Amino acid sequence: MLFEPAIFLAALGITTLELVEAAAVALALYAQSRRTAVFLYAAAGMVVVFAPMFVLGALITLLPDYIVKLTAGILLLYFGQRLVKSARRAVVSARRGTAHKESFEKGELATAFSVGAVEAFEAAIVLVGLLPNGFQSTVFGMAGGIGVVVVATYVLRDQVRKVKQADMKIAVSALLLSFATFWFGEVFAPLDDLLLIPLFLVYVAAVYWFANRPSPKVAVASTPPAAAT
Repeated sequence: MLFEPAIFLAALGITTLELVEAAAVALALYAQSRRTAVFLYAAAGMVVVFAPMFVLGALITLLPDYIVKLTAGILLLYFGQRLVKSARRAVVSARRGTAHKESFEKGELATAFSVGAVEAFEAAIVLVGLLPNGFQSTVFGMAGGIGVVVVATYVLRDQVRKVKQADMKIAVSALLLSFATFWFGEVFAPLDDLLLIPLFLVYVAAVYWFANRPSPKVAVASTPPAAAT
């Protein structure tokens, strides 16, 4: 199967995005407990999700092409719009100077496993849609994303939690929405892959505007002056 750069980048982007969040939580747990086992438990949670994902991806390849593309388009559209909303929340939180704080009430190891599984599942939603359309490219992108996160986590142990997610979410969501639109179109007729470039640029501009638009202000009702007696 030919190498597909666009699919590789989509797999690389979504894998990196989701696993960076899991790595940030694992680092926070490690900073609190000083137990290196939290990284192993986070990795175990990811393996539990990623391993059966390839079996499901292989089964999907047996389906008719139009069903694969339609299903993939729906999955990518769903996850893309979720990332758009997430990017908006990240921008608003940055403007307000607030940050989401993790809770460690369930225990470090259980939390690390759960976060690893949840983030891997969110990435798998997209990767399953990419696998039938470029198995080799998806695997390479996923492996590249895992490698990037592992190296970055090791090198930037204390700084990784400070990395801004908003810009990355804008780019990845635009890429996913571009693929969703492209594959919806291919259900009806073959399209040129070059169409992905203008689609991506349009979605980047649209998502950036949506995420960075002015926050709504609460209007203060004015009290009418008291009537003269």
